[in-house]
Amino acid sequence: MLVNVTTLLTEARAGKYAIGAFNTVNLETTRAIIEAAQELSSPVIIQMTEKTFDYAGGRAIFHLVKNIAEFYANDIPVGIHLDHGKSFEAVERAMEIGFTSVMYDGSRKEYADNLMTTKRIVEIAHKQGIVVQAELGNVPYLGEMQMDTIDWEKHMTDPEQAAEFVQETGIDTLAVAIGNAHGFFRERPEPDYERLAAIAKRVSLPLVLHGASDWHNGRVTEVIGRGISCFNVDTALRLAFIGGLREALHAEEETDLRKVMTMAKDHTKAAVKEKILAFGSAHKA
Repeated sequence: MLVNVTTLLTEARAGKYAIGAFNTVNLETTRAIIEAAQELSSPVIIQMTEKTFDYAGGRAIFHLVKNIAEFYANDIPVGIHLDHGKSFEAVERAMEIGFTSVMYDGSRKEYADNLMTTKRIVEIAHKQGIVVQAELGNVPYLGEMQMDTIDWEKHMTDPEQAAEFVQETGIDTLAVAIGNAHGFFRERPEPDYERLAAIAKRVSLPLVLHGASDWHNGRVTEVIGRGISCFNVDTALRLAFIGGLREALHAEEETDLRKVMTMAKDHTKAAVKEKILAFGSAHKA
């Protein structure tokens, strides 16, 4: 069943666990996420990016996810979310399509520009009951900057600025940077746990962590205890899906595409289940 993302994350924050926000690009990944959540009785968020809109069609992929959640997942809470909307226009398009939770990522812009655009989006979204996530700080991508020369202090979320940003914009959830990184970018050797605790002390809304697909239970447990209520997961699912495809194609000369894609789906489902167990959201549906 479709539910409000803020409700999911508020409950996770109170219960000291985290929700997985898993990226999808197609039918098989969506089914993998839903089936994993059902088998572990876990709430879950399914999200899409602008690049996925370009690949699958924004309306097409949104309604595919929505229909699967409505018709095949009445036993678990499912939120649908736009991940990393990079412009006002992209977020506006997602809201028009029907997304009830959107992220505006103005983290690469100057603080004043990020604040101004985020505030404008919140004003529009909240009139429609749409949840807004924003990002403060900078979670780097591979190719965006040199890994060996990054000055992490310049890229992490400032706790005092976070409190001001939340107050000024009225956002519902905040994505933070504590040394985490997207994809295959080398992260800070150790996350800045004290910074996270300081942010959580000043900000009462749910905090989100991007770029933690490869984190193991020790780090996951530590940041949940210090205020993280949601993990975005993309790279881990891509690797699992491609691994399943390779196995299927190398195992035998299979010509039934449904069997090949089912193996990819099953590998992805196993990856989702691993994350759900690590986040502590199993049996919280």
